[in-house]
Amino acid sequence: MKRVLVVTGGSRGIGRATAELAASRGYAVCVNYRENANAANEAVETIRRAGGEAVALRADVSDESAVAKLFEGVDRELGVVTALVNNAGMLETQMKVESMTAERIARVLRTNVVGSFVCAREAIRRMSTARGGPGGAIVNVSSAAARLGGANEYVDYAASKGAIDTLTIGLAREVAAEGIRVNAVRPGIIDTEIHASGGVPDRAERAGKKAPIGRPGRSDEVAAAIVWLLSAEASYVTGAILDVTGGR
Repeated sequence: MKRVLVVTGGSRGIGRATAELAASRGYAVCVNYRENANAANEAVETIRRAGGEAVALRADVSDESAVAKLFEGVDRELGVVTALVNNAGMLETQMKVESMTAERIARVLRTNVVGSFVCAREAIRRMSTARGGPGGAIVNVSSAAARLGGANEYVDYAASKGAIDTLTIGLAREVAAEGIRVNAVRPGIIDTEIHASGGVPDRAERAGKKAPIGRPGRSDEVAAAIVWLLSAEASYVTGAILDVTGGR
């Protein structure tokens, strides 16, 4: 059976590392992106040069109609989805809750929570054995912030990732009998571009030193955990949340 993977936010960071590693393990990969077509196309070219199969498809996961079109595009370009990595996520400038607007909070929740729900919905409709699908696996990308809280920085982001943890547990129980496993990884401080989005581009280097392991993590280290959870090696694992935090 052909293994077809959708990686949301797959043009950079953890998403790109996951797309490239999964392709090297035999998945045909959709690299989803919102804005940076050049980065997405570079990821696709890297996969193709290594002998893999990949396409780049644009969609803002906070837009329900765009998500539906994304999965329809995967149907046409690659075939039936058998794996999904809900990686697309965003945060805003560091700020205390007392200064946050409802619009800011809604933006974070629309992408990080609603987007993950809707992408999971579209994947389940294709994967579910109850609907004639082949089964499959979903991995949600949470964050250590879900249990640490993000105080004085990103409580809205942390709350959105807490919702991802709950989604993982509940959905895993809901679709286990339909041949679908649902798990999550909870990265700690990983050296990616997301810290610049929060206005602190050197945050990974500074905060990473406080982890027991003494450094920030790398995208490929998180990708390895994600791809393992997608694989047959994790066939009896569902509803699990795996910390990739350097002990933090």
